[in-house]
Amino acid sequence: MILPARIEVPQTLSAADVEFFVNQGYWVAERLLGPAELAELQADTLRLARGEYPCDSLQPVPAELDDAAALAQILCIHQPHYVSPVALKYVQHPAICGQLSQLTAAHLAHWDGSVKCMQSMLFVKPPGFQGQAWHQDEIYIPTRDRSLIGAWIAIDDATVANGCLWILPGSHRPGYLFPQRDHGRPDEFDFAQESYGFDDSAELAVEVPAGSVVFFNGYLLHRSRRNRSAIYRRVLVNHYMNAWSLLPWQIHEGERPATADRRGVVPVAGVDPYRWKGYDKSPNNVWLRQCQANQPPSQ
Repeated sequence: MILPARIEVPQTLSAADVEFFVNQGYWVAERLLGPAELAELQADTLRLARGEYPCDSLQPVPAELDDAAALAQILCIHQPHYVSPVALKYVQHPAICGQLSQLTAAHLAHWDGSVKCMQSMLFVKPPGFQGQAWHQDEIYIPTRDRSLIGAWIAIDDATVANGCLWILPGSHRPGYLFPQRDHGRPDEFDFAQESYGFDDSAELAVEVPAGSVVFFNGYLLHRSRRNRSAIYRRVLVNHYMNAWSLLPWQIHEGERPATADRRGVVPVAGVDPYRWKGYDKSPNNVWLRQCQANQPPSQ
């Protein structure tokens, strides 16, 4: 097998750090990004919200509409890296990808640190907007080797008040996907269903300063609540996996789950052994998740 040249990234985590991630299912890298990088992400969020990139689903907003009003229309933009070179830059950020190259498939004995990205999600979450109920990302993005990992980049300080991430440490260990149901709480959570059938009394609020990155395994149970503050909780969440594993994200007619492999991916560390297949062209589009009802925060 002739492999392409490796993508080299800095590896800064200790063996103890990696062991913590394997056992607990998450790792927090505080202030991994600096002020200039945060300013770049904040400016790009506004550019996306104002429809300044050529994009079918993000049309330009009227010039007279102020920035706050433009941002207040959006809860989440899926796949911003399809249209924004800034979002793509942070999908490939060397410091983030360096830690990914140590964490993503650390549970696999012979993994060589190769990582690919298949999804980006830019959460704007203005004041009053809902969070998402308990869920596991692996339900939405299946992998063959339990290597799905999220890199949750805090663009603003994330606090309990503005709807930070909540997790159940260690809930990834069994590799069990919990069933889902309607939550019946549109005041607190968006339209997505909730996972259930577990004790959530040990949940942990992950409050982090802006510039921090929270890494978490795709089987880890997590949620966020309504933004009850007067400030935004902007987050760029990118999802990655072991580059050696196929990605059966969607099963097309005539395919088998064992061999299905979506090629809408971005290699970010190590090698892509399937590079010979080529890559799907990114559509000139994103998908928007909007608030069910933009109500003021509960008192």
